[in-house]
Amino acid sequence: MATGTTSNVYGFYSITLPEGKYNLVFSYIGYNNVDYVLELSKNTTLNMELDEQSMMLEMVVITAKKENENITRSQMSVAKLDPKSISTMPVLMGESDLLKSMQLLPGIQATSEGSAGFSVRGGSSDQNLILLDEAQVYNASHLLGFFSVFNSDVIKDATLYKGDIPASNGGRLASLLDIRMRDGNKKEFHGQGGIGIIASRLALEGPIVKDKTSFVIAGRRTYADMFLPLAKDTTVQKNKLYFYDLNAKINWDINPDNRIFLSGYFGRDFYGFGKDVSLGWGNSTVTARWNHLFSSKLFSNLTFLYSNYQYELETKTSSPAFVWNAVQENLSAKYDFTYYQSTNSTIRYGAQTIRHFIQPGKFKVRDQDAEYRVPDNKALESAVYVLHEQKIGEKLNINYGVRASMFQNLGKAAVYKIQNYQVVDTLEYAKNKVYNTHFGFEPRVSASFVLEHNSSVKAFYSQTKQYIQQASNSIGGSPLDVWFPASKYVKPQYADQVGVGYFRNIFDNVYEISIEGFYKHMDNQIDFQDNAELILNNQLEKELRFGKARAYGADFMIRKNEGKLTGWLSYCYSRTLRKFPEINNGKEYPGNYDKPHSLNIVANYALTKRATISATWVYSSGNAITYPEMRFEHGGIYLPVYGDKNSGRLPDYHRLDPAFTLKNKVKEGRKWHSEWNFAAYNAYNRANAYSAYFERDENDPNKIKAYKMVMFKIVPSVTYNFKF
Repeated sequence: MATGTTSNVYGFYSITLPEGKYNLVFSYIGYNNVDYVLELSKNTTLNMELDEQSMMLEMVVITAKKENENITRSQMSVAKLDPKSISTMPVLMGESDLLKSMQLLPGIQATSEGSAGFSVRGGSSDQNLILLDEAQVYNASHLLGFFSVFNSDVIKDATLYKGDIPASNGGRLASLLDIRMRDGNKKEFHGQGGIGIIASRLALEGPIVKDKTSFVIAGRRTYADMFLPLAKDTTVQKNKLYFYDLNAKINWDINPDNRIFLSGYFGRDFYGFGKDVSLGWGNSTVTARWNHLFSSKLFSNLTFLYSNYQYELETKTSSPAFVWNAVQENLSAKYDFTYYQSTNSTIRYGAQTIRHFIQPGKFKVRDQDAEYRVPDNKALESAVYVLHEQKIGEKLNINYGVRASMFQNLGKAAVYKIQNYQVVDTLEYAKNKVYNTHFGFEPRVSASFVLEHNSSVKAFYSQTKQYIQQASNSIGGSPLDVWFPASKYVKPQYADQVGVGYFRNIFDNVYEISIEGFYKHMDNQIDFQDNAELILNNQLEKELRFGKARAYGADFMIRKNEGKLTGWLSYCYSRTLRKFPEINNGKEYPGNYDKPHSLNIVANYALTKRATISATWVYSSGNAITYPEMRFEHGGIYLPVYGDKNSGRLPDYHRLDPAFTLKNKVKEGRKWHSEWNFAAYNAYNRANAYSAYFERDENDPNKIKAYKMVMFKIVPSVTYNFKF
């Protein structure tokens, strides 16, 4: 009888078998299989290296460990993305982007046109936990959201959990995006990169000590600012807009039982408005990790993490000239264990602690001693977890666990006592004094039952808690948005989500079909009163309003894996409704990310071994918006009267993005490989509205005209990619 196992993200695996002769097959998507005959008579350690396949890559592929792994695994609402295969994907301005590609999956939508922010099943963008080598990334946007901070050339693996988040992670309600950087080649030196119309990139990797220590380093830089002096508008000529980033990682195999990783990301954006105003923001992350094997069955991972996000707004010639900056920072340590009890039973457990530091804003007038500083927020977030993956017979798989989390606010702090949204008292707490604690359990369970070899049903339930959130009044988000923690008067958000799905493969796994239904109830949700002051506000709690939300819907997907024509069709029906006693007269209203219908078609056709054409077509309902219903005159000024919150909608959104990729000729012994990619974003030039504004009709002062705001029409691009 055939059996098997999968390695973890670090390549460690364990399988228990009786004595005998076995035919082993080692396989991974994008690599050549290795067949190995083993005479098993004692405990054996077997390391196997796979060679990368020389094949035409598809577009973004939701990868699987084995052909029917989507049928047999217990978890649902999970997608694995292969960043190496997105080079032919038609994207904005020719720059391949992991987050933009991910938004073509069902249940995941861009928060606004061109934005790297995304909404998962009706959640806000700050309800997504984004990890790069396990370090939190608080702002994943470059160039005001047009690109993400993730360089596809150095990404090894990206897994998105849309609801069934494992107990090993927490702190967000909607999703977990777990991104891992490549370790670097231990045998040979290689490089790859690309030159586009607004950005170039280069990645290098190779051995430091052959077969023992390796490195990978990658950098990107945009040069859109170099073309601004050519603009007709003289004010635009003086502007600056660019970003740069750097990824680096070192991987050291000390011995078969110990391995050390050190990785980091450093990125910065700059936006200058003439010589007077400049805006800068950037992320930094550092990960130090030690893998250790206690035995052939017990694997451990000790990790130390650092994350930093900061922004700065500066004026030089205005009156008064000032500098305004803010910082979001954390230090974290976690210790994870995996115990491979048997082929059918795996136990995972561990603990994590995070020290949060938030400086919401500091405002300093130049050449003066005047400085205004919003008090710092300090907190300690801790958690322990245990989960068990159990296979029962040949058909049933169960994954269950629990996470116990605790959040503690720390002094030095001045805490405002709020009653009826007014400050009635101030309480002072000493440095490092714990003055408030939130604690809770977060159970998770999922199961799959194989109906036949090619079909299964799955279900899950999860509860998640969120202790920090973002203060933002915009749908698309802004680099100036600030984070704030749960406190005495801000309860943690929590969500209960259930889901059920049916999965089926047909024609020898060439086609995958899935349909998933979900329902999510969210409590202690946060919104803001009208005209709320969110920036440099040391009494932010006064602006907050609290309520409930619910989201429900269904994801459908059909995907073709093999042949000259590959791709998928995905459709999502989703509703997100919110109810706050002090908002919309207490009536339920659609959330900002409520888009009932979303359809994505992705196709990739191999014309020849060298030439590929691809295209994506996306459609979604327009964003919810509040329209004025009437207006009245007061003192000679016409003022609008708005209807129910988010009762209107922008026009439906749709666009077509085609691309053509031509590779160089394949010759034996050739080490330099290259390709040209020609693409167009929004090929039929549709004027999609990302927002709207309203003005009085010049011909009839009693009427208001609505005008849509358009960000992009057709945007062609050319990119030259290379690898050696």
